[in-house]
Amino acid sequence: MLRRRAREEDSAVLIDMASLESENGSSYGSTAHASEAGKQQVAPSRVGSPAKPPIDFVLVWEEDLRNQESPTQDKTDTREFWRETFLEKLRLAGLHVDQHDVQDKATAVHYILLRAPWAVLCYYAEDLRLKLPLQELPNQASNWSATLLEWLGIPNILLEHVPDTPPEYYSCQFKASKLQWFLGSDNQDTFFTSTKRHQILFEILAKTQYGHEKKGFFGIDQLLAEGVFSAAFPLHDGPLSAVPENSQGPGLTQRQVLLQHWARWGKWNKYQPLDHVRQYFGEKVALYFAWLGFYTGWLLPAAVVGTVVFLVGCFLVFSDIPTQELCHSSDGFDMCPLCADCSFWLLSSACTLAQAGRLFDHGGTVFFSLFMALWAVLLLEYWKRKNATLAYRWDCSDYEDIEERPRPQFAAKAPLTALNPITGEDEPYFPEKSRMLAGSVVLLMMVAVVIMCLVSIILYRAIMAVLVSKSDNAFLSAWAPRIASLTGSVVNLVFIVILSKVYVVLAQVLTKWEMHRTQTSFEDAFTLKVFIFQFVNFYASPVYIAFFKGRFVGYPGNYHTLFGVRNEECAAGGCLIELAQELLVIMVGKQIINNVQEVLVPKMKGCWQKLYSRRGKAGTGAHPAPWEADYELLPCEGLFHEYLEMVLQFGFVTIFVAACPLAPLFALLNNWVEIRLDARKFVCEYRRPVAERAQDIGIWFHILAGLTHLAVISNAFLLAFSSDFLPRAYYRWTRAPDLRGFLNFTLARAPPAFAAAHNRTCRYRAFRDDDGHYSQTYWTLLAIRLAFVIVFEHVVFSTGRLLDLLVPDIPESVEIKVKREYYLAKQALAENEALLGATGAKDDQLPSSEGLPA
Repeated sequence: MLRRRAREEDSAVLIDMASLESENGSSYGSTAHASEAGKQQVAPSRVGSPAKPPIDFVLVWEEDLRNQESPTQDKTDTREFWRETFLEKLRLAGLHVDQHDVQDKATAVHYILLRAPWAVLCYYAEDLRLKLPLQELPNQASNWSATLLEWLGIPNILLEHVPDTPPEYYSCQFKASKLQWFLGSDNQDTFFTSTKRHQILFEILAKTQYGHEKKGFFGIDQLLAEGVFSAAFPLHDGPLSAVPENSQGPGLTQRQVLLQHWARWGKWNKYQPLDHVRQYFGEKVALYFAWLGFYTGWLLPAAVVGTVVFLVGCFLVFSDIPTQELCHSSDGFDMCPLCADCSFWLLSSACTLAQAGRLFDHGGTVFFSLFMALWAVLLLEYWKRKNATLAYRWDCSDYEDIEERPRPQFAAKAPLTALNPITGEDEPYFPEKSRMLAGSVVLLMMVAVVIMCLVSIILYRAIMAVLVSKSDNAFLSAWAPRIASLTGSVVNLVFIVILSKVYVVLAQVLTKWEMHRTQTSFEDAFTLKVFIFQFVNFYASPVYIAFFKGRFVGYPGNYHTLFGVRNEECAAGGCLIELAQELLVIMVGKQIINNVQEVLVPKMKGCWQKLYSRRGKAGTGAHPAPWEADYELLPCEGLFHEYLEMVLQFGFVTIFVAACPLAPLFALLNNWVEIRLDARKFVCEYRRPVAERAQDIGIWFHILAGLTHLAVISNAFLLAFSSDFLPRAYYRWTRAPDLRGFLNFTLARAPPAFAAAHNRTCRYRAFRDDDGHYSQTYWTLLAIRLAFVIVFEHVVFSTGRLLDLLVPDIPESVEIKVKREYYLAKQALAENEALLGATGAKDDQLPSSEGLPA
């Protein structure tokens, strides 16, 4: 049932610990008047609690002391008012707010140090439905490769002991009234881990108002966007400079352990300590690195098989009879001009191109395409099992369905409330409107821009090929199509990079406007928008080369044109070699650009940040405080671009693998570097991100599944229509088993009218008769090609479906643990209820009279 929400006044407090004694208020957007909040303040428990809680969060803003009477003084005063209001609301919410200032003659840097007392942590832990441990279990982390090597009795060089391995737990949602049943509840200092404290603090910061919430005047994100604060981040747990060389001692902090055993280049051949990553950075970051490591490990067999297939192609170059016929044809094949003003040319001049094309176009390519299709299916099936195992071990199996809360922006602006059918609570509700449609229209417009760029590149290639072919240099004239294609690929890469930057910003604005309920749905919608655009952006040119180039050329005397320019033809080596070149330029070029950016840009930004942030400490000579040192680091930019890079790479590896068997090898080499680059960024160069929870890699998995299905169809059409595999097989079956005469078989003669006009006959690549009409051979081959596509996709899809049925999505051991955990949680809470009912005692573990709900 939908209910309209009441409008609140500007003086309302979104989060007020003073009003927590009332159980009936909704935590999504319940308010209490500031006048009432000021009368009561939360006092932390004095029994066993620390005198001063640790610093949980840091807010920073900078003040320019030189321009006190600047024209923007009104804006500065507004920011000051918002900042003071926000900090006062944080105090009313029960947080300890301390300030530390560093300044020189020109600039003052103000650090706000936030601490959460025990009562605040307990209330929000229950409100956020955080899961806390009930019973400790031995860590049972394992890898399939480690299990296999152990079974075979082979030493595992990938295995390394990492100190302070986090244990596994049976856990359940925290209840303040059941505190004594949770593991470690007797020690308030360590009961809440640092990541859970950060989650609680960020929830408070995200909801706290500094003005009217319906106008968007709430939350730390909006304050950062308005420039009220310069930064907001949790602290790292220690510096990196004090790490002893090769230290294995128990005195290392979590950050130092990650640096020693994960974020070092020397650990490229070791398993990632995923439990440590999750403990320090949260589940979302850990799942990304788990996926990246899993994908990289699976690339190893694909790279080995692809390299072997490529080496087979190298061997076949020197024994392939059609290629030898072409290279030794001398002046036997006089080819028709490539443009209206171009001269005739000899087919033997394209010997090198034909040999290069043979590297990628042979029978082994068919086997490799089938292998990669099944490889992609198995990769996703086993990732589902790996994901289910990690989600259970990390207590986030049902996070999206039960635990995830509506986004603060959604909760504040939603005009209605509705009953959540799972939790039974009233939650904000935003009715579906035409916002999605508007976003789709903008997406289509950007896709149209990409297509326009593609058409311009096609015209560029055609014009460049004509200009270069007219050169007096015989080498340039013979290589005109390849030179035009190579330069066109570089131009296309430049267009891709520029358009990508523009659209990501546009998609962010559109997704915010659509008002998605949860952060997961917000990120999924944003991801889908950007990926659709990036898919067209990156794959438009390869798709054109693979499936359209050379298909609509016409024949001598009747050539087809595009805007008055004759359509492109495939070079003598075929379009498959050109597709391989395009893939290598875009895929490898993009990887090189990304890796250079990930190495150089953070270094440059880091140097600038340190120089900029140390202005206030000039001449002091003192070591910076922890919050000052962390402020010198770069803000964490999230995982979207990391996922996007890997998923686009997965598309190149699978969709066009028939054209480039070396793609998995280049991807493997890149990913070995990528893991360590990303690890170093998170440990050494980024401020510590807020530990976000997640139960999977989100919509990226569905995108990967879609790419896998698309790859099967794409490779089937590539082998059928772009490769010479089927024409060769047909010629071998019907004409000559040794393929002698195959070259002449693939060349048609120019129509008599064209020959008479030029007083010279010539050949061109097509299955046409002397009048330019398609021959019987063309229609026979077309039927064979379509039949091959149908058989190939049915075999792969059927095998994939069978593998899906044979491989359970959730391992049996995990299902047993889930049932066991549910039983223990139910038994513990039931026994506690029985104990309370028998004794009539009230739970005095928490100071409910001092701010916590009874």
